[in-house]
Amino acid sequence: MKNKFRESERGSASTKMLMYLAVFFLILNAGLNYVPVAYNAEGFKQEMNAAVMQGLTIPPSTGTPVDVTKKRLITKATANDIPADAYIDVKLINGVLQARVIYNKKVSLLPFGIYDYNYQFDYTSNSRGFLTNNIN
Repeated sequence: MKNKFRESERGSASTKMLMYLAVFFLILNAGLNYVPVAYNAEGFKQEMNAAVMQGLTIPPSTGTPVDVTKKRLITKATANDIPADAYIDVKLINGVLQARVIYNKKVSLLPFGIYDYNYQFDYTSNSRGFLTNNIN
């Protein structure tokens, strides 16, 4: 018995492989562009929490907790690749230090600028927790 190949089935393996590689490249490109932005944002959240908690423990001779915390957040923002136009607000409300940071960052998910994702960061950190509960 002879194997008969149909003409429509010839060459389909290379076409499927090419489509698979194209989709894999698009997913890899999106991941390589998105993951560092999200990682820096999560790291900055941790830095915000630490800065707010440390802001309450500074001695009065070094400055106000609001000023010291804002300076620390600005320094950490540059280290975490946060845009320079980010809105950074630090307030002291009823003995609770509160910091809020808002920014938008464009992330190119598809190559050649076909699609840009607007990553929105809006996080508020406050000094409420077990340390401030024990003080009051």
